[in-house]
Amino acid sequence: MKTIDELLSEGVAGKRVFVRADLNVPLDGTTITDDGRIRAVVPTVKALADAGARVIVASHLGRPKGAPDLAFSLAPAAARLGELLGADVSFAEDTVGPAAEAAVSGLADGRVAVIENLRFNAGETSKDDAERAAFADRLAGLADVYVGDGFGAVHRKHASVFDLPKRLPHYAGYLIATEVGVLKKLTDDVRRPYVVALGGAKVSDKLAVIDQLLGKADRLLIGGGMAYTFLKAKGYEVGISLLQEDQIPAVQEYIERAEKNGVELVLPVDVLVAPEFPDLKTKAPANPTTVAADAIPADQEGLDIGPETRKLYASKLADAATVFWNGPMGVFEHPDYAEGTKAVAQALVDAPGFTVVGGGDSAAAVRTLGFDENAFGHISTGGGASLEYLEGKTLPGLAALED
Repeated sequence: MKTIDELLSEGVAGKRVFVRADLNVPLDGTTITDDGRIRAVVPTVKALADAGARVIVASHLGRPKGAPDLAFSLAPAAARLGELLGADVSFAEDTVGPAAEAAVSGLADGRVAVIENLRFNAGETSKDDAERAAFADRLAGLADVYVGDGFGAVHRKHASVFDLPKRLPHYAGYLIATEVGVLKKLTDDVRRPYVVALGGAKVSDKLAVIDQLLGKADRLLIGGGMAYTFLKAKGYEVGISLLQEDQIPAVQEYIERAEKNGVELVLPVDVLVAPEFPDLKTKAPANPTTVAADAIPADQEGLDIGPETRKLYASKLADAATVFWNGPMGVFEHPDYAEGTKAVAQALVDAPGFTVVGGGDSAAAVRTLGFDENAFGHISTGGGASLEYLEGKTLPGLAALED
């Protein structure tokens, strides 16, 4: 895989460089609530601009249905990128139409333009190879060189991620090079003890990675909504907690395999419960009750790991040489259910080894809860991409950069 450093050594002054970034940031109206993904691409964009390239930044945002939808416009992200660069960034209100063509043709050396949300064009996400290829052809007409730096999208077989690199000289940006380097530390040359903490809502989202980790990790700590399927698999009452009953047989098999393989599979010993899900808008007090994990009332819902589980998980992370964490331990967006996620984050900060926060809600949580990002070894920008890499899958966006 060629890197941006090789591209810079070849010279980029005056060249149109298409940077496939990941500006898929959370928005409250037009206000960005977490700009981490924008900040992550700044080193690549700045290096290219400083070297005299004419930089075209492209990304998706949200899930528009192949047509323009102002609720998913990249305009706020473009404005924030300009602030972070300390330079004017022009914005094109389409992807491959007149506005994009005008923005690109008007770029001077060292300047940056952002084109509108790629998913406003149905060709970006189409499963029809010909439709995707046609959109990639039009994108290729905007540029001379391709730089892939949108790690959060590399697991998608989309036009700008998979098809476009085949049409232009292609290189990996700084972010992708860093992310791949980190993931290799979690797969190829792991320092032990290797501890993985998994949370989030659905166990089905994590089954494939658990399957792989049962042969690699020393300990697996399970929290979040997915924990209740594990507790149910052990025969516990879980009340009205989030439950995927169809996954119970698979979870039972994983529990047995973990014991057979000598992998320590650690489940909550106590949980915070309430009769209903909290109001995340008003953050009204929820007044949860702490109960043992095997004593959840039938009319209550588990919403966070309890204080004894927090201590237990911290102890299991205390000697870790390598840690990967993906998924919050509870409904961290509400203050009454944030302590479990906060405890795991703090345990990563205190751990002596290399710690990786695996993107998505986990990355949002550490920022929301006020942790210093530099206290972690790495905070990934791509939760889904990280998980699929750990599952051993071929990621289309990385494969396209490697050929």
